[in-house]
Amino acid sequence: LTAQNCKHRLFRLSTQYLIPPGVCNLLNPSTIYANNEVDLDEVEIYGFDYDYTLALYSNTLDTMIYNTARDFLVKHYKGISKYDYIPNFAARGLHYDIQKGLLMKIDAFHYIQLGTGPVMKQFMDVFSIPEMTLLAAANDYFNSNDIEYDPGHLYKDVSDAIGMVHIKGYMYKWIMQDLEKYILRGDETYAVLHRLASHGKKLFLITNSPFSFVDKGMKYMVGKDWRDLFDIVIVQADKPHFFNSCGKPFRRLDSNGDLQWDKIKSLDKGQVYKQGNLFDFLRLTGWRGSKVLYFGDHLYSDLADLMLRHGWRTGAIVPELEVETRVVNTEQYAQGLTWLQALTGLLERMQMHRDPESKKVLQDWLKEREELRAVTKNLFNPHFGSIFRTCHNPTYFSRRLCRFSDVYMASISCLLNYDLSYTFYPRRTPLQHEAPLWMDQLCTGCMKTPFLEEMAHIR
Repeated sequence: LTAQNCKHRLFRLSTQYLIPPGVCNLLNPSTIYANNEVDLDEVEIYGFDYDYTLALYSNTLDTMIYNTARDFLVKHYKGISKYDYIPNFAARGLHYDIQKGLLMKIDAFHYIQLGTGPVMKQFMDVFSIPEMTLLAAANDYFNSNDIEYDPGHLYKDVSDAIGMVHIKGYMYKWIMQDLEKYILRGDETYAVLHRLASHGKKLFLITNSPFSFVDKGMKYMVGKDWRDLFDIVIVQADKPHFFNSCGKPFRRLDSNGDLQWDKIKSLDKGQVYKQGNLFDFLRLTGWRGSKVLYFGDHLYSDLADLMLRHGWRTGAIVPELEVETRVVNTEQYAQGLTWLQALTGLLERMQMHRDPESKKVLQDWLKEREELRAVTKNLFNPHFGSIFRTCHNPTYFSRRLCRFSDVYMASISCLLNYDLSYTFYPRRTPLQHEAPLWMDQLCTGCMKTPFLEEMAHIR
């Protein structure tokens, strides 16, 4: 094993030469990734959520939500007033153990349940980032001051404080007062919607946000005639209940935003509807199956029921992809991951050597492997790493993403890269018992993104 250790050191030094030229710019952040085969030529109807789908928000919004919710909490826990918001601390897809008060990332194979119900609370949408940060701050306050507390009660208090920001309309007021400060890349939303409409596609909007808020944002991004692009507009839909319950009927809003009492017999272009349910939506429109593609950022509230129960195509918006792609494209990540895989292979092959000297070498390799894991993790997020992986396993978030979305992307502007008759093919990756007989590095999502020239005037 001593000879192998010498080879290990030489191999470690030569890692940079093992990486093919150009591999560090392999992934394009504007790529759409496929979990299932999707032919856009079959898609006639495109649906959208609003928040973090049509409208992307700056990180300033997270700070405002955190600070306001923290101020609500100060009435109960005065000591947390000293905790300022930490950008990029939390990551979407984390779980909170309501018994132990721990915020953690769980892989797809170790989701824990306790007898009659889950121990873990999942944070699956982008709006949950400030909530997780506030929850961590509150836990740290109690632990640092040796104060006994119930993590479950604390979770409820933090959740209620975050909820107050939305219920009292603070978030809507901040954004409406300074659209330029909070809304990002509105010109790209304009380009996507106009392109789809000009190709004869039907468009609809289903959002939980109120009409006055959506109207002001859409006028800022798309123009005062934005409703002409949409065949159906539904606000305050109360998702996910909109998708899985038939209890609430549609209500029509007049031009002043006031509720009307007429019975809804059809969903008409130019009108705005409130609440409702998917069962009436399907009955009134006939929009069923794979000819419908709906985009949203929340895997459960937006996408799960549509895919599992109704057969719509679904597209997940994952803004974190842009940052993670930049990390994956760095030389440091490529070299670190290459050597991590090589070192793991050495450990697997050489573990049968049991003499004292060999055991010491193996322990050194194990230690180096753990250090490499920490380094690659910290490139994404020093606290929780990538939202897609826990070491070699996919995260619970990543597994749900694959389960509930046919395609996923950083933003809807990625659609501008592709012809509207384009077919997305999922990458075939080998299972544990399969030999890697294909060059999956050169499949969809790598090298050159098709139709990229069409993005040049947008970005």
